[in-house]
Formats: sequence, structure tokens, C-alpha cells
Amino acid sequence: MKKLSVVLLIIVVLVVGFMLSTLSSPVLIMADDVEEGGGGAVDMAAKFSITGFEWIYPGSSVNAQGQTLHNIHLDSPDDPYGAARDIMTYTYNFTPHLIVSINNDGAEAIFGTSIVDDIRANDAYNGYAGNDKVQGTMSRGDAVNAAMTKNGMNVFQIPIQALLGNIAFHFV
Repeated sequence: MKKLSVVLLIIVVLVVGFMLSTLSSPVLIMADDVEEGGGGAVDMAAKFSITGFEWIYPGSSVNAQGQTLHNIHLDSPDDPYGAARDIMTYTYNFTPHLIVSINNDGAEAIFGTSIVDDIRANDAYNGYAGNDKVQGTMSRGDAVNAAMTKNGMNVFQIPIQALLGNIAFHFV
């Protein structure tokens, strides 16, 4: 029983330490569409820190050369996550040291198979005749929030998807 208490205490200390570390270096979470454009593209991103999520729009996030977060796999195939770090520093004045990327398979396993369609159906920028043939009216961030809330989250899929390579952790 005493060993279990020590292990739980260590886990709690690690989680609290991780959360506190996000104050100085938030985590960047990116939705990678590995099938788009030949090399993949970033469809949405979020800054995660102890204060919560802040949505980041890849098309309007740029570095000094004008390259977008959306196109990091195309523009910087040798170091896309280093490019993502530089874009966050240039556009948003924070430097992530951990980037978590998730592909569509991972997102569907965690949030349900309709997650991508639900986002597109609500997204005003890319709204299309989707689930109920309703044109999107929400911002991309609001569309992602709505889809994630609607579908719920299967947290047990997170470690499974990480093991399958659908979620990847990049230290930059």
C-alpha cells in the first residue's frame, strides 16, 4: 500500500510539474492531414497551457519568410516541427518545446468517426453540404469545439493512438 501511495504521489507531481511548465513553454497541438497536398498539411492547431486552449489558424500563422503553419510539411520537409516552432515564435511570441501532432485516424478514434465531417459541416470558411446539408456558419475554432463536444472524448484511445503512431510527440 505504501508503494502505491508513493507511485501515485510521483504521478501527481509529474502532472502538476508538466502543467506548470506550460506557463513558460506552452504545448502546440496540431491536426495533421497527412493526405493533403502530397506531403501533408496542418488543418488546425491549438496552444495548450495551464490556462487552457487557444485556437491557432494555420493559414494565418507565418514565419519571417511568409511560410504558413498550414504548409510546414511542404515548405520544410526536413524539419516541419522546427518550422512550426519558429512560426509560433514569430507570429504568437511563444516558443513551444513540445509539439503534439494528431492525424485524422487518431482524431476519429478519440472523438468519433464523424469528427472531420462535423467540423467541416460547421466551419464557415470551408463549410460544405455536410451532415444535414447545412452550410457552415462557425469559425474553425468554434466548429472544432462544437464537434469535440458533440462527439465526446474517448481518453482510453489516446495511448493506443500514440502507440499506433496516429499521435506523435515532437520535442523541438
